Amino acid sequence: MLKKKALRKIFITTLTAFVLLCVFSIPSLYEEESIKTNLEIEYITGIGTNNIYLLDNNGYLVKTRILLDSKDKEKEIKQIINNLIEKNNSKFPNGLKAPINEDVKLQEVYLDEGYVSLNFNKKLLKSDNLEKAVEAIVYSIIDLGDIKGVMIEVDGEIIPSYNKVLTKDIGINKTYDIKSRNDINKVVIYYLEEISGDNYYVPVTKYLNNKEDKIKVIVEELTTSYIYEPNLMSFLNSNTRLLNYEENDDIMTINFNNAIFDKDNRVLEEVVYTLAYSVFSNYEVEQVILKVDDKVLETVSTKDIGYCR
Repeated sequence: MLKKKALRKIFITTLTAFVLLCVFSIPSLYEEESIKTNLEIEYITGIGTNNIYLLDNNGYLVKTRILLDSKDKEKEIKQIINNLIEKNNSKFPNGLKAPINEDVKLQEVYLDEGYVSLNFNKKLLKSDNLEKAVEAIVYSIIDLGDIKGVMIEVDGEIIPSYNKVLTKDIGINKTYDIKSRNDINKVVIYYLEEISGDNYYVPVTKYLNNKEDKIKVIVEELTTSYIYEPNLMSFLNSNTRLLNYEENDDIMTINFNNAIFDKDNRVLEEVVYTLAYSVFSNYEVEQVILKVDDKVLETVSTKDIGYCR
């Protein structure tokens, strides 16, 4: 009897020690909240991750992902804004920083039927770059999904420059190549940028005198972008040609010549995703079909990559 009790006591003690070891081996929630920095997480659409837009050293807002520890929309919004404020810079990799000054405070969040109202203190108006701060806030929150628009207030009053419901129509990382008031085209194009050894997607809203269809502008810019966009990259081969394209209902089909293949006779994921992100940003479609010489190669949907308008 005593032997059985002793054995039982040893078993319970051993089991308890094992459980404690497992518990303390699991990273804390705070550590899990740290920013992920490479494209590996970009292709994961798992629960608990969301886009967030941070500033690089060249002044571009860069898209990366953050882990969220709540499924409550209001709490998620607060967590995103918290990570867009400079006080959290220490957990970002070298070359990325929060776009909102450290002394800015989010005072109130109001969510109603898909519209978000954010009330900040007056320090927001003294941001180093208010335009970038607003772009980061709007894009990061809309990418949560089911968000129709964002309203930004300071001490309960609308900012005069942003006196309406904001959507991604405000643009991001805006550039202007306009020589005339005629035929101005607004096109959003996704590039890649290498920062501290990792690649990130960078959306750029271009205003230019080009009356071509936006898909033609996208392909033209991605095959020649190294000339115009310092520090940004495109992996789309310069010999790639857009043979034809078709927009039908909520599907965009784009057909290329075989120069889109790399040396291993495949199309890089980075090429597929820069094209898909760019198409979704300019067309009201839910799916992109990529063809090479009229043969279907890839199909990407907004759900596949977690894209939100």
